[in-house]
Amino acid sequence: MQPLFLIGDSELFFLREVLIPHLLIAIMALLPQTLLAAANEPMNDSPGADRPRIGLVLGGGGARGSAHIGVLQELKRMRIPIDVIVGTSMGAVVGGLYASGMTPDELQELINTLDWKNALSDGGSRGDLSFRRKEDDEDFPIRFEVGIRNGKLQLPQGVIQGQQLDLVLRELTINASQIRDFDDLPIPFRAVASDLVTGEAYVMGDGDLALALRASMSVPGAFTPVDINGHLLVDGGLVGNLAISVMRELDVDVIIAVNVEFPLYSKDDLLSAVDISEQVLTILIRKETQRQIELLGSNDILIQPDLGTFASTNFLDTAETIEPGIEAAQAAADKLARYSVSEVEYEHFLAAQGALSMPDETIDFIMVKHDARVSPQLLERRMQLQVGDKVDVKALSTEANRLYGLQVFEKVGYQLVDEGDSLGVVFSATSKRWGPTFLRFGLAIEDDFEGSTSFNLATRIWRPAINELGAEWRSDIRLGTDPLVSSEFYQPLRMDSRIFVAPHINIGQGNIGAFEGEKNVARYRVSEASFGLDIGAEFGTYGEFRIGAYRGAGKARVKIGDPLAENFDFDLGGILSSFNIDTRDSARFPRSGTQGEVILDLSRASLGADRDYETAEFNFDSSFSRGRHTLTLGLQFGSALNTSSELQDYFALGGFLRMSGLERGQLRGPYAGLARVVYYGRIGSTAGALLEVPVYLGASVEAGNVWGSSEDVAVNDLLMNGSLFIGLDTYFGPVYLAAGLSEGGGTNFYLFVGATPR
Repeated sequence: MQPLFLIGDSELFFLREVLIPHLLIAIMALLPQTLLAAANEPMNDSPGADRPRIGLVLGGGGARGSAHIGVLQELKRMRIPIDVIVGTSMGAVVGGLYASGMTPDELQELINTLDWKNALSDGGSRGDLSFRRKEDDEDFPIRFEVGIRNGKLQLPQGVIQGQQLDLVLRELTINASQIRDFDDLPIPFRAVASDLVTGEAYVMGDGDLALALRASMSVPGAFTPVDINGHLLVDGGLVGNLAISVMRELDVDVIIAVNVEFPLYSKDDLLSAVDISEQVLTILIRKETQRQIELLGSNDILIQPDLGTFASTNFLDTAETIEPGIEAAQAAADKLARYSVSEVEYEHFLAAQGALSMPDETIDFIMVKHDARVSPQLLERRMQLQVGDKVDVKALSTEANRLYGLQVFEKVGYQLVDEGDSLGVVFSATSKRWGPTFLRFGLAIEDDFEGSTSFNLATRIWRPAINELGAEWRSDIRLGTDPLVSSEFYQPLRMDSRIFVAPHINIGQGNIGAFEGEKNVARYRVSEASFGLDIGAEFGTYGEFRIGAYRGAGKARVKIGDPLAENFDFDLGGILSSFNIDTRDSARFPRSGTQGEVILDLSRASLGADRDYETAEFNFDSSFSRGRHTLTLGLQFGSALNTSSELQDYFALGGFLRMSGLERGQLRGPYAGLARVVYYGRIGSTAGALLEVPVYLGASVEAGNVWGSSEDVAVNDLLMNGSLFIGLDTYFGPVYLAAGLSEGGGTNFYLFVGATPR
C-alpha cells in the first residue's frame, strides 16, 4: 500500500523551521487573551452566574423603620442576595449599617440595647459639662436656649442639634470611616435626603457615611439640617420616602421595595390640630410614594409590613416592629423564592462582599478645627486623648462630648484621617448659629398653702468665647419676689483655662422673717448692692475655688409686722472665699454624685464693713442608687466664728428638706446645723417614649437646730423633722408636692415648681 503523501527533506525543513514555530508564536500570543476572556466568562458554578442583579429600597418611617430589620432577617433566611441598597431616613440608617457589614441579627441587638433617649437628645452626660455650665444647668433648668444675633432674637434651626445621634452613627460606621465612595462598601449604597433650598431629592453616594445617614433622617424642626457640599439637607422622606426612581438608575434587574409609611388617620382619630397637621404631611408624602410604587415592574416586589398605628416617634419600643417585618417578607415568599440561590452560592456571595475591620492603629496626630474665637490649643488641652493612644470609638466620643460640654458649639464630631503613613483624628466643632449671645430661662414657684407664696422668673444672658482664652460675660435678671440684677466677667489667665479673674456686681432684694417661737412677728425686706473682684481656679469639670474682695451696702425695712420694729442700714466689705464641687449626674433628681461647698466670709471694717466678724458655712450632699431607689445623705453647718448680732448675717433653717415641719426661715441664729437623709424611688412616668416625665415618691428625715453661741451647740438639742413628697422631673425643672412634719406636731405643705430645694 502506497502512502498518500511523501514528505521529503525540503517539506520537513519547512514544517520544522517555519510552520510549527509560527503556529507556536501565534498560540502564545492568543493565550493571554483567551485566558482573560475565560476569566470574565460566567461559569455555571460561580456565585451570581446567571442570576439577576437585585436592588433593595428601604423607605422612611421613623421608629417604624426598624421593621426593615425583620425583612432583612427573612431575606437572609431565604438566601436572597442583595447587590445594592437605597435608603431614606430610618431606611437609610438600617440600610447603611447593613451595607457597611452589620448583620440583621446585629442590627436587632443594636435597637434592643441602644439608649434611644440619649441618642435622640443633646444632653449627653452631665459629667461632660464644664463646672460653669453645671451652674447654668442648676440655676436655669428650662432646657431651651434663645440666641441674640445682630440685635435680633434667633431660634435654633432644630429642637435637637443631633450631637449624640452624630456620635452614635459615627461609632456604628467607624469601620467604614475611611471609605469615601459608597460603591466600595461591602454592598453599594445610596442615601436620600431632601435639599431644603431646591426642594428636590439629594442622593448621596460618596463622602462621610455617618454624616449621610444623619442628613437623611434629619426631621425638619426636630433636628437641625445638615450641610453637605453646600446643600442644606433634611429628612429624605419629604420628597423621596421610597426612592424607587433612584434605584432604577443603578442598573438593577429586580427591585425589592419595603414601605413602612404611617397610615392615614380615620375620621374619628382627627381630634386636634396636631392630628390634622400630621395627616396633611402623611398625605403629601403618600402621594409621592404612590408615584414611586407605580414605577415597579412585574418582576419587582413590594413589601409593606402591617405596623398599624405604631408611632414614628416610639423608638423605645422598636423591637415590636421586627416580627411584622418578618411576616411581611414571608407573605411575599412566593415572589421572592424565584431569586433565592443555593446555600453554596449564597455563602460565596457573602464572602465576596468582604468585611470591614475596625481600625487597629495608634493615633499619630490630633487636631481641633472650629470657627469660634477661642484658641485651638485651649480646646486641645482640655482633652485627655494623647498621641500614641489606640483608636477607641468610646474614647473619641467622650472627647467630643467633653468639648461639647463647654456649650459653645452647636455640635462637635470627629473623623479619622489618613495623611500619608499617619493616622489622625480631627475633631470638628461648629459654633452655634443662633449666637453669639444666648438667653437661658428659669422659673421658680414656692407655695406653703397658707398665704406665703413666692414667684420668680429669671433669665441668664451669656456671651461665651469672647477671646482666645475663652472669656465669657454672664448676667442674670430675675423678676418677682426676690428681684436680682447681677453680672460677672469671667477671664481665664492661661491657655488651659484653669486660672481666672472675675469682677462682678450684684443688686438684689429678699425677704427675711422674724419669729418668736413658732410665731412670725415681722417680715423684713432686705436690699443689698455689692461689687467685687475674685481670682480662682477650675478643677477639671467638677469644681472651682475662688477668693476675692467685695464692698457693698444694704438696708432692711419692716414690711409686715410691728410698724415700730427697727429698720436699719448696713455696710458690707471683706474677703470671701469658696470651694465648690459638683459631680452629680443630675441637678434635679441625682442618682449618683456629690455636691458640696465651703464658704468663708471675713468681714472687715478696713474694707468698708460696719465691723469685723467671720462666718463659715459647709454644705454637703451625696447620692447613691440601686435600681429605681436613691438615697441622699446631707450635712449642713453654719458658724459665726466671731458672733454677729445682725439679722441678715444669721443662718436660717425651716422649709422643705431644711426642717420640713417648720416655716421657711423659722429658725435663725449665728450657729446652725442640719443632717438629713432623703430617699426617693421612681414609680413611673406621666408619658411614654421620648417625652416621658419621670415621677418619684420620696421621704426625708431631718435633724437640726440653731444656737446663739458655740458653747450652746449640742447634739441633744437637735429637733427632728421629716417629709413625704411626690416629685416630677419636668421640662420646667423639678416639681415637688410635699408634706412636712415636726416633732412638736407642726405640719406644713409645699408646692415647688422649677426650684430645687437646698
